[in-house]
Amino acid sequence: MTRRLDVTIERWPIRGIFTIARGSKREAVVVVAEIHEGEHMGRGESVPYTRYGEDVDRVVSSVRSMNGQIEDGIDRESLIELLPAGAARNALDCALWDLESKLTGTRAWELANLDPPQSAVTAYTVSLADPETMRVDANRHADWPLLKVKLGRADDLERVRAVREGAPEAVVIVDANEAWSAEEYLEVAPGLAELGVALLEQPLPAGNDDVLAEQERPVPVCADESAHDRSTLEALFGRYDTVNIKLDKTGGLTEALAMVESVLTAGLDVMVGCMVSTSLAVAPATLLTGMASYVDLDGPLLLAEDREPGLTYDSGVIQPPSRELWG
Repeated sequence: MTRRLDVTIERWPIRGIFTIARGSKREAVVVVAEIHEGEHMGRGESVPYTRYGEDVDRVVSSVRSMNGQIEDGIDRESLIELLPAGAARNALDCALWDLESKLTGTRAWELANLDPPQSAVTAYTVSLADPETMRVDANRHADWPLLKVKLGRADDLERVRAVREGAPEAVVIVDANEAWSAEEYLEVAPGLAELGVALLEQPLPAGNDDVLAEQERPVPVCADESAHDRSTLEALFGRYDTVNIKLDKTGGLTEALAMVESVLTAGLDVMVGCMVSTSLAVAPATLLTGMASYVDLDGPLLLAEDREPGLTYDSGVIQPPSRELWG
């Protein structure tokens, strides 16, 4: 039966302002791919990211360029050969997973030969701001087991101390989003260790992180912007302890599953992350949580409202998606 591809752009307001070292945003702009076959429809959502040279129009154009192949019944493995890793392939790959799940009546985790997904502790992200604002935000979420703190400006140690005051029982991980120089890293990292920070994410710009291999790392370091798909994995060895796997970077769940296996085989830990997006984009990533040391899937919680049905969160615990949402 012939398939049909539809592509739409959606804008979802963020609750307040979300700020990282690179800047602030007030809305999440997402691309949704829908693949129809008969009475069934599979959906995938992605977030074009300018840091990786993407914009919404180019991603939509890339998705639409696959219309003929989608109509001809392309599978996920062939898709990897035709589109590079990134947001466009992610939307299509996840839509194909969802469609196959609906056509066969089989949950996506079964198609992937995984154990049934379980609930998982996920981080809540404390947006970059002045220390007092971050202390207040952390205190509002003090019952969450895991907080992720955005850094990347002067007085970052003061920000971490403030979060510690606001949520003294939480495990704290921090993310500098490539904002530090090598000198700043060497100065700040020991202080983070003294403050009990469990993990430091991407302190240095991708491609300029040699110092991580040359010096002892007082806090385990996680690669984000330096890690995309399996082709980028070898460059991480000796520099990073953990790899943040996001479907918008890997280009979908298919490559993400393969990358998780490669990361674990290499002796590194896995973080499962996401962009600021709705539950539709995050749902496929929940299949990876059982293999991850850290889960950072709070993207929908940063929105003013989520799609219905959405994922369920309860004081820092994320539940697997319903069949109606995805997979």
